[in-house]
Amino acid sequence: MNEHALSVIEQALAEAKTPCITSSFQAECVVLTHMLQQRRPDIPVLFLDTVHHFAETYEYKDRQAGAHRLNLITLRAAEPQPGLWQAESTEACCARHKVGPLFAALEGYDTWFTALRRDQSPSRANLQEAEPFRLPTGTMIRRVAPLAAWTAKDVWQYAKAHGLDLMPLYDKGYTSIGCEPCTSLPLDPSNPRSGRWQGQKLECGIHIQAK
Repeated sequence: MNEHALSVIEQALAEAKTPCITSSFQAECVVLTHMLQQRRPDIPVLFLDTVHHFAETYEYKDRQAGAHRLNLITLRAAEPQPGLWQAESTEACCARHKVGPLFAALEGYDTWFTALRRDQSPSRANLQEAEPFRLPTGTMIRRVAPLAAWTAKDVWQYAKAHGLDLMPLYDKGYTSIGCEPCTSLPLDPSNPRSGRWQGQKLECGIHIQAK
């Protein structure tokens, strides 16, 4: 698995002029960033500050940025609205704090590395390792998911083998970690993402292409 993922990374980097990676600092993001840094130490790491993250997420992100000398770029909505998820809807909150800032930032890159995996959700079952992605403006970039075929076990084995420190929230039982108000312990033990958005939706919107 490692060798194939590295091959996908190397090919994508060879073709890219302005690559970046998005990271929520979950386990798979940390693993993919580690792989990418071995080949492109200064690759921009885009972090979406939704103003709703767990305190542990912010603390862990800062530790990782310092320990691994990440070229960290923090994205935030021009006018954040804390509590929008409750005052209006989770869709409106994700659109303002995640989708908008990320898609605007991606206009400056031609290759977007993401740690998505097919086994994470039915909405990701047909994920390709490399494919064109259309932004809302019509700009086409390339989305690359080197870990598409990996399982959670593969991710954790890689992290252990390379001595990667993972987010402490996993020790509390969380299996998929997003914004604090919309993240709970998994409702279904067989579905790691069942603790997201109280099961109301599968995606926040950033992995859905513009029509």
